[in-house]
Amino acid sequence: MPHHARAATAEEVQVPSAASYGQVIEYIQDRLYLASYTHAPDESTPFPYPAKPASRSPNKRSARAQTGPQAVQSTGPTLPPFYFSIDRSLLYNAFHADFGPLHIGHLYRFAVQLHDVLGHPEHENRAVVFWSNADSRSRANAACILASYMVLIQSWPPHLALAPIAQMDPPCMPFRDAGYSQADYSLTIQDVVYGVWKAKEEGLVGLKEFSLEEYERYERVDQGDFNWVTPNFLAFASPQHQPIDVIPASDPRYKELPRSLSGLHKDKTLPAPFKNVLSHFADRGIGLVVRLNSELYSPSYFTALGIKHLDMIFDDGTCPPLNLVRKFVNLAHHTINDKRKGIAVHCKAGLGRTGCLIGAYLIYRHGFTANEIIAFMRFMRPGMVVGPQQHWLHLNQGTFREWWFEDTVKEKIMASMQPTTPTRLRNSSSRRLASNGQTFTPPNADRHASSPRRAALGEITNNEQAPTSNPSFSSSDDVKNNSLGVADENLPAPTPGQPRKTNKIYGGRRVMTENQPFDIIPDTDILSVQRTTITVDPTARDQDAAARLLARKGASQSPLSRSGKRRAVSCTTTTTTTTKWDVPTDTSDGENPRGGGLIEDLADLPMADRLASSPSRPKTPGVKSGNGIGALSIGKRSSPSRRSTEGKTAVRKTSGRVGSVGTQVTRAQKAL
Repeated sequence: MPHHARAATAEEVQVPSAASYGQVIEYIQDRLYLASYTHAPDESTPFPYPAKPASRSPNKRSARAQTGPQAVQSTGPTLPPFYFSIDRSLLYNAFHADFGPLHIGHLYRFAVQLHDVLGHPEHENRAVVFWSNADSRSRANAACILASYMVLIQSWPPHLALAPIAQMDPPCMPFRDAGYSQADYSLTIQDVVYGVWKAKEEGLVGLKEFSLEEYERYERVDQGDFNWVTPNFLAFASPQHQPIDVIPASDPRYKELPRSLSGLHKDKTLPAPFKNVLSHFADRGIGLVVRLNSELYSPSYFTALGIKHLDMIFDDGTCPPLNLVRKFVNLAHHTINDKRKGIAVHCKAGLGRTGCLIGAYLIYRHGFTANEIIAFMRFMRPGMVVGPQQHWLHLNQGTFREWWFEDTVKEKIMASMQPTTPTRLRNSSSRRLASNGQTFTPPNADRHASSPRRAALGEITNNEQAPTSNPSFSSSDDVKNNSLGVADENLPAPTPGQPRKTNKIYGGRRVMTENQPFDIIPDTDILSVQRTTITVDPTARDQDAAARLLARKGASQSPLSRSGKRRAVSCTTTTTTTTKWDVPTDTSDGENPRGGGLIEDLADLPMADRLASSPSRPKTPGVKSGNGIGALSIGKRSSPSRRSTEGKTAVRKTSGRVGSVGTQVTRAQKAL
C-alpha cells in the first residue's frame, strides 16, 4: 500500500511539471479566445470555459441559461480547443530595444492563418485559442494584432475590440521607440488600435489593394527600403550613389541619365536599391521628392524622370522648425490636391525626420492625435518617429490643427469673394408663391395668428449636414440630430539615439520574465451609478412671486412671455455605466443567417434592441493559398444601448414656471 501510494504521487508530480499555466480571455463567445501560457498548450491544458458539444442543442442559449435538475444535458462528445500561435512565425525586426507593434504585413499573414484555422472543417465545433508566450512583449504583440485585425478587417468599433484586452492581468506592456536613448514616451495598444481605425475611416489604409509581396520586398535594405504610409505619402531611406552634385545640361553625364522606365532597366551603373526606388517612383506617380538629410546622391536622377526634387535639410535627431513644417504642409497639400501626385520623403534612415513631417501633415489634414499618428506610421513602417520627436509631435499637434482651420476658413472667404449671382435671385425659386404667382416673404406670426412661427435659422440646412467625404460623418442619424462626430455604431454606450536599418535579422532573442500562473477572474454583475444635478435660475424666486401676483388679477397669459424674460430650469443627468461586453454566438443550427461564414454572426446579442448589424458583409483579404474557405463573417455592429438611451441622458432645458426633475434610474447589465 505505501509503495503504491508513493508511485501514484510520483505520477501526479510529473503531470504538473510539464503543464502550461496562463490566462484565457473569451474574445468571441464559444469560438475565439486570447490566451498566454508559460508552456506550449496541448489537449491536457486546463481550459476554464465549457467545451462546446459536438452536436448542438436546438435552443442552445436557453439550455445554457437553465440550471439545476431542469437543465438540458448536451449529448455527444466534447472537443478540446484548437491552439495556434504566431510567436515563432511572425517576428518583429527590432532596431534596438523596440519590440512592436507588428506591421501591416504581419497583420495580413495573421488574417490568412486565422481564416484557415476557423474555416477548417475539423474546427467547426471547437473553440479556437490564439495564444502567445507569457512574457510581456509577446502578450502585447498578440493582443495588439488581434484587436487591429478586428478593427481593420472585421470593422469592429475600436472600443469593442479593446474591451476584452482590458481584462488582461497584468496589463499589456506599452510600446517604445526605436532609438538608443532612454524610452520616455510610450504608446499603448489603444493608441495603435485607434490610429489604425482612424486611418481606415479616413481612407488611408485598407487591405483591398494591399500587396504583401511588394510590401515585404521593398522594405528590405537591399531592395530600396521604402514603404507607402498612406496612398499619397511614401517614406524611404536615402539612396547612396556617386556623384552627389546636380548634373547640369552642359555636363556630358547629363545625356547618360535614364529618362524612362526602359532606360532604367537598361542602366548598368545604378545600384539595385537606387534603381528600384527610381523605377517604383516613376511607375506609381510620385511627383515630389523631399530630402531632409545631407547629399548622398544626385537629385538629377529624379528630375530626369520628371520628378521634382526639393531639399529641406535639418540635423539628424532634431525636430524641424515650424516655418519649415508650414512650408512642407503647403507644398504637400498643393501636390496632393492640385497636381494629384504622390510625395516621397526621406532622411538618412527614413524614420525620424521623415516621420516628423509626414506626421505633421496627417495631423493637419485628418485630425489625428500625436499618439494615433505615431502608432499608425509605425504600423505601416516600423521605427518611425524617434526620441524627442515624439514629444515634439505631441506638443505641436494643436498648432497643426489650427493651420487646417485657418486654411479652411481662408478658402471659404476667398470663395465667397468670387463674383456670383445674388443670393436672393439665385434662391428665389424656393420662396412661397402667392395666388397671383408673385413671390413674397412668409408672414410673421404676430401679423397672422393662423400662420406658424418660423424657427430661428430654420431655412439654413448646410450646418446640419456633415462632410460627405468622410465616411464616419455620413450617418443619417447624425444629420437628423444635427450632431457632428463619428457614427453611432462606432461609439461606446454612455458611461479615456537614431536607428538604422541593416540587413541583419533581429528578433531571434526574446526576453522571458518570470512567469506565474494567472488568476482567472470569475464573471461578476456590474451595476451603474447615476447622479442627478439640478440647477435653478437665481431669479426664479422673484419671477414666481410676480407670476402669482398677476395670476390673481386674472392674467390670461404668462407674465414671462410679456416681459420677454424666461425662467430657465436646467436638469443635468449624468449616467456612468460600466459594461462587460459578451458577444454570444448564433443560435441557428450551424449556419450563419447572413450566409457565407463558418463562424457565428455577432449581431445576435442578448440586448438585441440595442444593437444594429451592418447590411453588408465585411471584406477580408484575398487568400491565394489554402482551401479558401476560411472567411470570418462578423457584422459591423452599433454600440449597445446607444439607441435606447438616445436623448434620455442628455442635458435638457425647460422654460416656464414649473421645472421637471429627472428621476433616478439604475440599470443593471449582466454579461450573458
